[in-house]
Amino acid sequence: MNTIEARFARPEPRRRVRDFVAGLLAPLPTKNCWTIAEHAGDDGPGGMQDLISRASWDDALVRADVRDFVAARLGHPDGVLLVDETGDLKKGTHTVGVQRQYSGTAGKIENCQLAVHLSYASPLGHSLVDVALYLPKSWIDDPQRRAEAGVPGAVTFATKPELARRLIETAVAGGLPCRWVAGDEAYGGDPQLATALRRHQLGYVLAVACSHRAPTGLGVQRADQIAAGLPKHAWQRISAGNGAKGHRYYDWAFITLPHAADQHQGHHWLLMSRNRTTGELAFYRCWSPQLVPLHHLVAVAGRRWSIEESFQATKSGLGLDQHQHRRWKAWHRWTTLVIAAHAFLAAATTASTTSPDGLIVITVNELRRLFHALVIEPGRRVVDVIAWSIYRRRHQAAARTSHYARQALTEP
Repeated sequence: MNTIEARFARPEPRRRVRDFVAGLLAPLPTKNCWTIAEHAGDDGPGGMQDLISRASWDDALVRADVRDFVAARLGHPDGVLLVDETGDLKKGTHTVGVQRQYSGTAGKIENCQLAVHLSYASPLGHSLVDVALYLPKSWIDDPQRRAEAGVPGAVTFATKPELARRLIETAVAGGLPCRWVAGDEAYGGDPQLATALRRHQLGYVLAVACSHRAPTGLGVQRADQIAAGLPKHAWQRISAGNGAKGHRYYDWAFITLPHAADQHQGHHWLLMSRNRTTGELAFYRCWSPQLVPLHHLVAVAGRRWSIEESFQATKSGLGLDQHQHRRWKAWHRWTTLVIAAHAFLAAATTASTTSPDGLIVITVNELRRLFHALVIEPGRRVVDVIAWSIYRRRHQAAARTSHYARQALTEP
C-alpha cells in the first residue's frame, strides 16, 4: 500500500483501497463490493462501490506503480514479458466488451469479454503487471452502447496483438527490465508485433501455427513440412522447466532462418517441440539480437506456463472474474486492484527462497492463506458479522416491499 497510496488524494479512499485489497486476499466464497465491504466491517457496500465506480483516482497510474514494485522485487536482466488473453463468461449484452466470441478459457464460442494481460517472469518469480480490455468492432461501431458503458471517446478498435504491443511498449518505457517476449499463436502470427519487438531489441519466442510459412535456404516452406524433413539426430531431449511432477521434457529442434530484409540486425530461428508421448508438434518463430543456444530458447518457451498459473491464481483466489461491473472505468479499477494483490503475493514469496528439508518453497496460494489467517482474520470483530446480517435482512425487506408495491399497481 505504500507503493500506491499516493494515487489516492484523500484518507478515505486510501483506507478503502487497503481494505478492498485485503478483501481480495481473503477466502470469501464470492468477491464483490458487498462481500468485500462486509469483510472490511463497513456499514454498507456504498463505500466500496464508490471506490470502484466514482472516486477520483487513475487506474493506469496505479498499474504503473505496481509495475515499478514488480521491477524492484522481481526484476532481472533476463526477464520475460508474457502476453496472453483470458475470457470472463458473462450473461446479457450490457457489460462492456461482451459479445459471443471464442474464449480459450471455455474452449468454445461463448458470451464473454476478453482482456489481454501482460505478465512479467524472472528467476525470482512472476506476476501480472498490466491489462487491456479487448473491445470488439460491434462495440466500437455502436455509440449508444459505448456511452452507456462509459467507454472513452478516444478508444478505437485494436486487435489483440495491437493491444499486446501497447502493453509491451508501456512496460519497456517504464523501465521494466526484460530481454524476451513470449506468447501464443494469436501473437506469433502477427508480423507487426514481431517487427515492433525487433525495433525495441527484444528477443522473442512466439508460437505459430503448423501452417506458418517460413523462409529457408530451399525456399518458403510450411512449419510442419520443415519438421517432417529433419533427421532423427536433429531432435534433442531438453526440459522446458520444472513441473509439479518432474521436469517437463520434450524433444526440441531448431533451424536457422535467413536474415529478414529489414533494418533490424539479429538472428532468426524456427523452433520446434515434439511431445514424447503423443508426438504432437508445436512451432515457434524466434529472434534475438545475439546468438543464443537452443536450451536458452527452450527456457523462454517454457516460461509461458507462468501466465496461465497467474490466471488460475487470480481467478480462483483473488476474484479476477467475479466482478459485477458493467462500465469501462469500474472494470479497469477492479482488475487493477486484483493485479496489485497478485503482485503483493508474488513479491512476498521471494522473502524466503529456501525451504527446510521436506517442504517446497512457499507458493502464492499458500501465502494468501497464511496472510489471511495470521494477519487479517484476527482483527475482525464478531459485532461486524452480526451488523451485516441485520443490514442484509433490512435491505432484502425493503426490496421485497418495493416489489409488492410495484406489483399492486398493475395486478388486481
